[in-house]
Amino acid sequence: MQREFAPVVGNTGAVDQPAQAISVVHVVFMVAVHAGAVAAFAWFTWTNLAVMLALYAVTGLGITVGYHRLLSHRSFRTSRTVRNVIATAGSVAMQGGPLRWAADHRTHHFHSDSEGDPHDIERGFFFAHMGWLFYLFPDEYDERRILHHTRDLARDPYLRLLDRYHYVPGLAVGALLLLAGGLPLFLWGFCARLVLLYHSTWLVNSAAHKWGYRTFPEASGTNNWVVALLAFGEGWHNNHHAWPSSARQGLGAWELDVSWGVIKLLRKLGLADEVAHVRLDPRDPAHSVLQRA
Repeated sequence: MQREFAPVVGNTGAVDQPAQAISVVHVVFMVAVHAGAVAAFAWFTWTNLAVMLALYAVTGLGITVGYHRLLSHRSFRTSRTVRNVIATAGSVAMQGGPLRWAADHRTHHFHSDSEGDPHDIERGFFFAHMGWLFYLFPDEYDERRILHHTRDLARDPYLRLLDRYHYVPGLAVGALLLLAGGLPLFLWGFCARLVLLYHSTWLVNSAAHKWGYRTFPEASGTNNWVVALLAFGEGWHNNHHAWPSSARQGLGAWELDVSWGVIKLLRKLGLADEVAHVRLDPRDPAHSVLQRA
């Protein structure tokens, strides 16, 4: 039996953490974008909603397929061009740069639900959901931490550039929305989309570590239908913690995994290969096998 409970990258030990301070910038930004999302309902149109949902899908998949399954876990291989396009789409989700995101996520796997987990559920639902984002590490420590956990990704010049200027693509899309449709389109396509996407992503760290079922009892996380539907299959989190290298997280036939569908499409188009996926043994999940094809 092949089973993995740690990230696929080897150098994942802890880096001693200094004291953290509250990031005023993060707090102000989150308050502003949530206020904008509420204000968006004053200018509801079907066009605004359609634009919001389209951008939600593109940028959300940039996170789930790009930042998460491709970069953080290297669960499939693709060309540098395709990788850069998907990673750039992920940056428009404004969840930080690809190196920082991967560093946080790899640390989460190594210290899941314990001290050292960036969004440890043992510190409470709010902390795991979004409270952890408001804490700021000193720059020198943050740079060492990111390099420590993402040395493989940091070798690539484009990913380093995207990580340093991760906010530029997102702000550029916001400016284009403002120019194309004025304040109403900006509030829907930027603010409302970000708020929906943020909470969908954060629910993976909070709800999918608290409520749901466990196909693999020895692994952390839970499988949560609601989170899976909102986050393109990321809610099958117990499956993911049992098999972090798998590009497929919805292992049961009933576990809808949109991100896995996108990866399969990339493979069918000849844009992805060496795709890792789990063959679930429904009679005894412990005998499931990880394959690459």
